[in-house]
Amino acid sequence: MKKIEAIIKPFKLDDVREALAEVNIMGMTVSEVRGFGRQKGHTELYRGAEYMVDFLPKVKVEIVVADSEVEKCVECITDTAQTGKIGDGKIFISNVERVIRIRTGEENEEAL
Repeated sequence: MKKIEAIIKPFKLDDVREALAEVNIMGMTVSEVRGFGRQKGHTELYRGAEYMVDFLPKVKVEIVVADSEVEKCVECITDTAQTGKIGDGKIFISNVERVIRIRTGEENEEAL
């Protein structure tokens, strides 16, 4: 099993969720996060004063899937979240050793 963490632009969340649902990925965890990469923030004007905004709002989508579903999930996220502009985000994939569904005690892929 793998954990896919995708950091995307907030306005792309609904599109990504719908695209993942179309490939039968229903469960996910979503967090509002802030950060920056190469875009290094931007400047804004507030009451006539210019100030630097270092951390930009992003959304982190976390999904745990069977190994066989990783590529279709990654493709789905990249195709949907990509705008072609700086700040589109990143996808991180890591191994998951064990999953347990608390309610039933099911483990691993049966718990997904």
